Amino acid sequence: MDSSALMATASAEPRIIRTSLSAEGRQRLFPQATDAEWGDWRWHQRHAVRGLEQLERHVPLTADERAGVQETSSLFRIGISPYYLSLIDPEHPFCPVRMQSIPVRAEARVRPGELEDPLGEDKTRPEECIVHKYPDRVLFLALDTCSVYCRHCTRRRITQGGVAELSKEQMRRGIEYVRRHPEVRDVLISGGDPFLLSEQRLEELLAPLSEIPHVEMIRIGTRVPVVLPMRVTDALASLLRRYAPVFVVTHFNHPKEVTPEAREACERLVDHGVPVENQAVLMRQLNSDARIIKELSHQLLRSRVRPYYLHQMDVAEGCEHLRTPIAKGMEILQQLRGHTTGLAVPHLAVDLPGGGGKVTLQPDYVVERSEKETVFRNFKGERYAYPEPEETDCSCPYDETWRARAQEFGYHRKG
Repeated sequence: MDSSALMATASAEPRIIRTSLSAEGRQRLFPQATDAEWGDWRWHQRHAVRGLEQLERHVPLTADERAGVQETSSLFRIGISPYYLSLIDPEHPFCPVRMQSIPVRAEARVRPGELEDPLGEDKTRPEECIVHKYPDRVLFLALDTCSVYCRHCTRRRITQGGVAELSKEQMRRGIEYVRRHPEVRDVLISGGDPFLLSEQRLEELLAPLSEIPHVEMIRIGTRVPVVLPMRVTDALASLLRRYAPVFVVTHFNHPKEVTPEAREACERLVDHGVPVENQAVLMRQLNSDARIIKELSHQLLRSRVRPYYLHQMDVAEGCEHLRTPIAKGMEILQQLRGHTTGLAVPHLAVDLPGGGGKVTLQPDYVVERSEKETVFRNFKGERYAYPEPEETDCSCPYDETWRARAQEFGYHRKG
């Protein structure tokens, strides 16, 4: 049976997969939910925990968490889907799912150096929904709503509330901006979480963007596979495949999040021809250990998800208690390199405060440099010399010929 026949015979909605972790949490917290309800992402949206009273009915809060919910209530939303809530360890305040979804008192404090707009996006925002910071790509802010409001959120100034979806006029202006700028080859749709849009609303964005000749690729940033995996239906995956190349960039931070449900969501996308990559955020006392990052990478690769970035946390207001020193990320990379496959080693990225853009870091393996050789140390600390070539002309004489031939044969044309 070919792949199209397999897709045609696949169920329109994901089957329910129960694990000892999520099944136990579901039974303890939402025993009244039927299988049909638990498999319906809209049911999870309607029953998300959004306040202190609701939260205390489900999780025995520490005094620090209770104060955190109260003191941050006017600063940033709280919202936890029943599925993600079911993964919380009710007995351990350092549960990684708990730390990402329940605020503590430190979040209400703004420390020196923290910024409301840590990435300097607003000063490069020519339209309400467009951030144009890099030469060849734009960020398209599709909505301000998430299924879970992460306590380390960079865009809390946007996701703290407002218009839940773009107006048709705002969307039109954003699409027209991309159309008017031929240098834009890459559009990253984010928010909020674009996968909370209906298929119809998402297609109203994907279809016109994919028709723009100079747009070569579309990326979608989403936490849905992590926190609301039942949203990833065959209908959604098929929609994304129709407008290929579409890349999904998701956001697992800890191996505890890579449940069978989450794995199935990722594999459904990949099975439909939609590549999935992961951007993790390094957080103190949550995943700030090489063993955790390595296990996360291994779990993701088993799910056919590429570990792409390990982000140094942005200097968003209220997040310093979760930030690690830069040296910790470098240490983790050094402990990974050579001790696991290269595919399992993400790029360590720092998004420079105020809008400087991303830079990537790695341990320095160069010991000495000369015209004759460069001396390196390997992952074991051993020294190896690499002889430099005598000829150093690195020009590419065929380049202009190739460009002309590529133009003649349409290598760079869409389709």
